[in-house]
Amino acid sequence: MQKGIIKRGKQLWNFFSLYEKIWFFSILVLAVVFAFLFPEEEVNGVNGSVIMSLYLADIFFNILCELLISKQSKWNFIVSLFVEVTEIVTCVILAYRFATMASTLFFWLPIDIVSFINWHKHPDRKEKELTQVRKLSGLAELAVVSGIVLWTVGVGYFLTTLDIGTDFFGGNIVIETVICYLDACVSAVGIANGVFILLRYREQWIAWYISTALETVINILSGQYVLLVLKAGYLTNTTYGYIKWTKYIKDRKKEP
Repeated sequence: MQKGIIKRGKQLWNFFSLYEKIWFFSILVLAVVFAFLFPEEEVNGVNGSVIMSLYLADIFFNILCELLISKQSKWNFIVSLFVEVTEIVTCVILAYRFATMASTLFFWLPIDIVSFINWHKHPDRKEKELTQVRKLSGLAELAVVSGIVLWTVGVGYFLTTLDIGTDFFGGNIVIETVICYLDACVSAVGIANGVFILLRYREQWIAWYISTALETVINILSGQYVLLVLKAGYLTNTTYGYIKWTKYIKDRKKEP
């Protein structure tokens, strides 16, 4: 049994390239450093160390999930389930970002399971550990953008009408209102991203770019500086993943 575990560990280690290993551990180390430089204070009666532990767990699972997506591995959806649970707990403790929490609970958790099944049905013809991916048409992209705008305005306004008691923003109503609209937009882009991933479309990386930019603004306004390390990792790996998927699509088109 011990030899089997060691063998699987070696296989997992060799599954990732040198660049991917450096990227993964660089983000982890930076996150730990930021955790010491910018410790979290108590929020809503919850100790700051508990909140920081959730942040670090979120970073670990997210970057692992990101790497697996870029490698077209269906196992990213299993890791993503841990991401969703961590983010739901964080939203509940901080009493904020209810649009993201709702989309995570009612959309991302079930879509991860369905996506895992769908990706499992579409392995690459040559490399079984890869999943076949493709690109989206222009008209579909226009429809998605229109839906995101409508969702942002409607849900963002609804969130501003809720009277949620939290001391996370220090009583700053302006910041709280801005984050409500940003949160609504992130949830809309996230849903589009989830559908793209389910259907194996390359454009999920573009949606991830937009989502990462919005999340970065939210983290800065909220003082969640340790999560900025994760966003920097997102931007680099999203570029990496987009290039890998694009190359894969072009290479497969050349085949008979």
